[in-house]
Amino acid sequence: MARGVATVWVPVDDMDRAVGFYRDVLGCEMRMQDAQWSEVDANGLTIGLNSREGTSRHADGGAVISFQTEGGIEDEVERLRAAGVEFTGGVSSYDWGSVAPFKDTEGNDLQLYSPPQG
Repeated sequence: MARGVATVWVPVDDMDRAVGFYRDVLGCEMRMQDAQWSEVDANGLTIGLNSREGTSRHADGGAVISFQTEGGIEDEVERLRAAGVEFTGGVSSYDWGSVAPFKDTEGNDLQLYSPPQG
């Protein structure tokens, strides 16, 4: 029986660039780093940055990692935009919360998430 998520692995083309993005832009803590595998602490969830084999680029689609914001989602969007992050759309609000999609430096799908207010 699966009891929860232990680690999320995301493929990366350039480990130094990916580590810089997760550490310096998103503000996550690095647990370890080497050329083939690095671990990011995202509020208790381990994100494994896994170096791609060969030179083939990955296809679009797959998992999406959602990051919770500490303040308002709009403030975090502006902070990340100032750091050079390009959002693939604006903030979308639903009954279950708000999201703002973007990509990491390696083309993986990420989003900011904020629970419903009220």
